[in-house]
Amino acid sequence: MKIKVMVALVLLVVCASAFGQDQKQPAMSPEQKAMMDAWMKYMTPGDGHKMLSSMIGTFDAKVTTWMAPGADPMVSSGTEENSWILGGRYIETKFTGSFMGQPFNGIGYTGYDNAKKQYFGTWIDNMGTGLMTMTGGNSTDGGKTWVYASSSTDPMSGKDMQGQTKFIVSDKDHFTMEAWGPAPDGKSFKMMEIAYSRKK
Repeated sequence: MKIKVMVALVLLVVCASAFGQDQKQPAMSPEQKAMMDAWMKYMTPGDGHKMLSSMIGTFDAKVTTWMAPGADPMVSSGTEENSWILGGRYIETKFTGSFMGQPFNGIGYTGYDNAKKQYFGTWIDNMGTGLMTMTGGNSTDGGKTWVYASSSTDPMSGKDMQGQTKFIVSDKDHFTMEAWGPAPDGKSFKMMEIAYSRKK
């Protein structure tokens, strides 16, 4: 059904372009008009996207990871570049750094779904072969704190591992990302923290 709707909308746009301004446009049915209006709202970046603007730019990153609750932290560094793509609809993240003495590179995408009224994100890197996803993210304090439900692959079991990702924005030049996941006893613990500082 979704594919049919998309095809119908594409045909409407193509036909409108082909006829041009001087041609009389065929009248749309109420159903077609409602469909077109809904799609226009769906595709237009809005306030949900503007809330992400503070993330745009290049940041120095201090990465702290814990392999288990109570374990000594491992600290590394990197650089993250966040930029708008596809007309301000999504943020593309590119991260370069190191982890346990090895080069680390990752790519992520963040966006806001106007129809679902929620944020989402994806992440892939050279330390795995799977995809991490995040959903939710709606801030209740004006964009200072963002909380996502996350899902990634557990290499030991091959099954999905549920967790939580938090973003805490201090100001326009600093924010922190926390990744929480299950310990061996099933309780949640902080596995990673990345402190970002905007490059001057």
